Amino acid sequence: MTEVHKYYFGFIFVIFSIMKTEQQLKFSPTVFTIPLLFVFVIWFVYWLEIKFGWNFNKLGVYPRNFSGLKGVFCSPFIHSDTNHLFNNSVPLFVLSACIFYFYKEVAVKVLLYGGVITGLLTWIIARESYHIGASGIVYLLFSFVLFSGIIKKNYRLVAVSFITIFLYGSMVWYVLPIKEGMSWEGHLSGLITGIILALLYKNKGIVKEIFEFSKTEFDDMFDEDGNYVPPIIEEEEIELKEIKYRYIYKKEEE
Repeated sequence: MTEVHKYYFGFIFVIFSIMKTEQQLKFSPTVFTIPLLFVFVIWFVYWLEIKFGWNFNKLGVYPRNFSGLKGVFCSPFIHSDTNHLFNNSVPLFVLSACIFYFYKEVAVKVLLYGGVITGLLTWIIARESYHIGASGIVYLLFSFVLFSGIIKKNYRLVAVSFITIFLYGSMVWYVLPIKEGMSWEGHLSGLITGIILALLYKNKGIVKEIFEFSKTEFDDMFDEDGNYVPPIIEEEEIELKEIKYRYIYKKEEE
């Protein structure tokens, strides 16, 4: 299965999950609208560059330079070419839809705080070059969805984590400098930030389900250590009524 096929499969999975899940996870329009808006904005910015011949690359993160801090907020919306833009758009939509559905209580915080922290980490550790693209956000969402499900130990979220590994597990290799011209530092920053936020919000939203079994009369026959305790049968006191006898004497027959 190619990467493009995996992305489409991920999109179908999100749709299926939303339609088939139980009432505990309720659908809201934000599950689609915010991810679509994010994807629309990055495509619109790229269209402006093509339409008017602009180049926004210098608005990216430039490490350890004060003017390069503007890239913390601008770089996720800037892409070098159509291939770069497409490779970020599909996983960005799929993973952001996941957090707005399964982690709706903290979804906005993960995107905003996570985006800023990812950008700042990139600014601190990256090479001296302009770092652009939404891939840092993609790795942030991938990391959060993956580790949050495992940490929470909720069977639905664990299932989402495993499917995330299946769909995007190969992304982990790109946190290493294995491809020239790719900002592996931004990927690594997003991965680290996702883990931190997964730990920080481990008690928010859906958590591990604790099953409580109803107690029956059979359970009362055992003590806390599991030893059998025979039930005590109370004997009912039977009140005996006083019996009166009446004797009738008959004469003997001659």
